[in-house]
Amino acid sequence: MKKIWLVLLSFSLLLLGACSLQPPEWAKPSESKNLKDIKIGLSVSTLNNPFFVSLKEGVQKEAKKLGMEVVVVDAQNDSAKQINDVEDLMQQGVNILLINPTDSAAISTAVQSANNVGIPVITLDRSAEKGKVETLVASDNVKGGQMAADYIVKKVGEKAQVAELEGVPGASATRERGKGFHNVADQKLDITAKQSADFDRTKGLNVMENVLQGNPGIKAVFAHNDEMALGAIQAINSSGKDVLVVGFDGNDDAIKAVKEGKLGATVAQQPVLIGKLAVKSAKNVLQGKKVDKQIPVPLKLVTSDK
Repeated sequence: MKKIWLVLLSFSLLLLGACSLQPPEWAKPSESKNLKDIKIGLSVSTLNNPFFVSLKEGVQKEAKKLGMEVVVVDAQNDSAKQINDVEDLMQQGVNILLINPTDSAAISTAVQSANNVGIPVITLDRSAEKGKVETLVASDNVKGGQMAADYIVKKVGEKAQVAELEGVPGASATRERGKGFHNVADQKLDITAKQSADFDRTKGLNVMENVLQGNPGIKAVFAHNDEMALGAIQAINSSGKDVLVVGFDGNDDAIKAVKEGKLGATVAQQPVLIGKLAVKSAKNVLQGKKVDKQIPVPLKLVTSDK
């Protein structure tokens, strides 16, 4: 008799566990395929960077064209805030999430939460380390880092002393751009300084000041984004030194600086196109169509030579 009760109790617990896996009503995505009923949740790492402002505008423009609603949240480069933001978006009943991660590892928690309640996730510009992501819409950051290194070698010669300003630690773009750069630079250049400036212009200025003081022989700098590159230029100009700077993104300020001969080059992305392709992918996912696991967006090296 006792064994029977144990079996019944175990069965009851199993049923309760199965029920707990069901998503709450607010989190269940709409079954409607009418695009005008679709709500997109967009979580951006920071809107204090022109690149991500353009990415957001690309999303909003394409969504408006298709008649879809977009709710935008700004993580302000805070991974904990971004996780809370994504949870808030899910509570608002979004049908799909477009996430530009602040930290590729930390965002995995939010991606898995969305997976658990059946809300599809697409990542933009940066990947998520864990959880199911329908597709990643991004440039080839590794290739971009190689392009930057190749240009530096061409301009200052092999074995020249160079510095590297890294992006936010933990961001996939930081790792990938650094990897591409080192694929070339470790063989052909002398990397005498490497430090994070968190993709931030002011931090790029401050870090570059310290780098110049400790490494007076620096001939070139690769910054993982244009904001840090523009900050580095300010520090270099104040020092009176002649140092080549190469950035990454191709934002308006950087393109202008290249044309004026202040910035040596920038590996230009297309943030508006990234946003546009992410929305098109969201539409396909919601309509049950197959999408590629990664959607590449072309890069272009913009230099003062051209």
